[in-house]
Formats: sequence, C-alpha cells, structure tokens
Amino acid sequence: MSAGTIAVTFAALATALATGLGALPFVFVRDMSRRWLGVSNAIAAGIMLSASGALIVEGLIRGVLRVLAGAAVGALFIAVTHRALESRDDLRFGNLRAADAKKAILIIAVMTLHSFAEGVGVGVSYGGGVELGIVITIAIAIHNIPEGLAISLVLVPRGATVRSAAGWSIFSSLPQPLVAPFAYLFVETFKPFLPVGLGFAGGAMVWLVLAELLPDARAELDTRSLVAWLGGSLLLMSALQALLLGY
Repeated sequence: MSAGTIAVTFAALATALATGLGALPFVFVRDMSRRWLGVSNAIAAGIMLSASGALIVEGLIRGVLRVLAGAAVGALFIAVTHRALESRDDLRFGNLRAADAKKAILIIAVMTLHSFAEGVGVGVSYGGGVELGIVITIAIAIHNIPEGLAISLVLVPRGATVRSAAGWSIFSSLPQPLVAPFAYLFVETFKPFLPVGLGFAGGAMVWLVLAELLPDARAELDTRSLVAWLGGSLLLMSALQALLLGY
C-alpha cells in the first residue's frame, strides 16, 4: 500500500471518529422529559434537512439526472425499510424496543449509507492534490460532528447511553475509511457514482425527516416551538456548511 493511500485512509478514519463527538452534549444533559424528546427530534430534523440539501446541491453540480435518480432510490429504500420494520413489535436495538428501536435503526441506516458518499468525496479530493484533500477532510470532519449529534438526539432521549450513541455515531461513518482509499486509487472510476450517492443519501434523509422525526416532534411541541427549534437548527447547520464548503 502506497504512502498516499495510507494517508487517505487515516484522514477518512479521522472524519469517522469526529462523528462520535456529536454525543458529547449529552454528558451534560440530564433532563430527558417528553418535551425534550420533541425538541431533540426537531433539532435532528433541522440538521438532517440542511445536510440533505447540501448533499443534493453538491450532486446537482456534478450531474442533475444522476442525483435525482439517486434521491428517488434513496427515498424508496427507506420507505421499504420502514414498512418492513413497521410490523415488528418485538424489534430490539440495544436497550431500545419497538418504535424506538425502529427509529434508531432507520437513522443509523440512513447515516451509514450517507457515509459512503462522503468516503468517495474524501478519496476523490485527494486525487486532486494533497492541499485540496486536507481542506475537504477538515470540512467533512467538522460536518460529521452535527451528524453525530443528530444520531444522538434520536438515541439518547429514548434511553440509549451516551457511550452507545457515540459508538453508533462512529459506526455510521466507518464506510468513509473503507471507501476513501479505493476512491483515491480509482478516481476516474468513482467520480461518476458520486452524484448518485449524494442524491441517494439526500433523498433518504428527507424521507426520514418527513415520515419519522417531524411527526414525533409535532406530537410533543406546539407549532411555535417546533418552528423555532427546527428553523434554528436548520439555519445554524446551513451556515456552518456554507462556511465550510463555500456555498
């Protein structure tokens, strides 16, 4: 394995580990009331809507039809997965049960699939030079922290430990160090698939937000609170992405 491939692998591993930092706020949070569950769902929805918008914009720059096709397949995949899990009353995910376990599985599945596209992005960026690769690695690492927060916002208020939330957040990003070295070695082969992957992840996130997170948030919050938490997290995440990615 060449020095360049090793460097790309470790860079992508660093972005994956950064995702676990999203669980840190829950070390200091003790109040897990029903209202906090609603707030958590609203914040997670805002983060994921912003992330999905950025993914789709990035994809559209590279190929309109491919990103739209990917988005449709992503939404369909999550819809089919949701239906398959819906009737499973005996479903378990760690110490989560039934509906809580289903939501945990769906968000981790979405974020894990999304990480394949990010892994390709890291590898392809290093194919354009070390300087570009370092910039993209730092941007994705910082971007992954709120994605880990989104996962933790779904898991911890439903009874998962902070440690397990951090672990699952990191797990969701493990495709990045697995895919990045291959994308680096075969840049021209992987480039055409990037818009499809970005669209797939964006479509899956939007479906999850609309079908799961927002209805749960609405059940616990009044309209004004829902709009405030959802809009605030969406705007903050969008501002962060604009700063990092130069939109």
